[in-house]
Amino acid sequence: MEQIIRIKDGKIFQDDKLIIKDINFELNDNELVYLIGKTGSGKSSLLKSLYGEVPLNEGTGEVVGFDLSKLRKKDIPHLRRKLGIVFQDFQLLTDRTVGDNLLFVMGATGWKDKNLMKQRAKEVLQLVGLETKMNIKPHALSGGEQQRVSIARALINKPSLILADEPTGNLDPETSQEIMQLLIAVAREEKSAVLMATHDMTIVEKFPGRVVRVENGELKELNTLNRFNPFETLGL
Repeated sequence: MEQIIRIKDGKIFQDDKLIIKDINFELNDNELVYLIGKTGSGKSSLLKSLYGEVPLNEGTGEVVGFDLSKLRKKDIPHLRRKLGIVFQDFQLLTDRTVGDNLLFVMGATGWKDKNLMKQRAKEVLQLVGLETKMNIKPHALSGGEQQRVSIARALINKPSLILADEPTGNLDPETSQEIMQLLIAVAREEKSAVLMATHDMTIVEKFPGRVVRVENGELKELNTLNRFNPFETLGL
């Protein structure tokens, strides 16, 4: 078993405001871990810290072999080559085709051989069932298809870890389930761990994994989902 993330006594600040304190968290290869919590609780800040956008201000942390406390600006592209990132709003380049979106990411992460790039683009589109959409622009795709493209993009460099920030947040329930099934299937196929921030408790119930909640600036692991009752505050 390989450890993909390890943070000990971590703290994350943004604009001098303490967002999360006492972060003690580990994630191993092939694990699926959900990050739940209210809007603004710090879920996205934690993910951003893992991909080098927000510093880990205190404590020690390591992600895919990179020391977060010593991360320099020039290290960040190398870190991101070992990660796949899936966003809620897809973040596709609208003026380029699906294939060119993938080739752009490859060029930005150090790929040089054009034939290998095209071959890998085809491979990841096949993994997400969109091999026929290579020459289509994103606006011609449904929301679910656009999220499939962003998952394909996340898989390009065979990442050890996929970070997903509310990946089903802009999708209807049926499409959300399809995207989750796909994400879990391709992560297993590519042997990637998944850390996913989500509000969607039906997804968490349907596709079981470890659950960690961000609450009052702290990270708390839930032993079972039954301990988290979304209705308890309503007195039901």
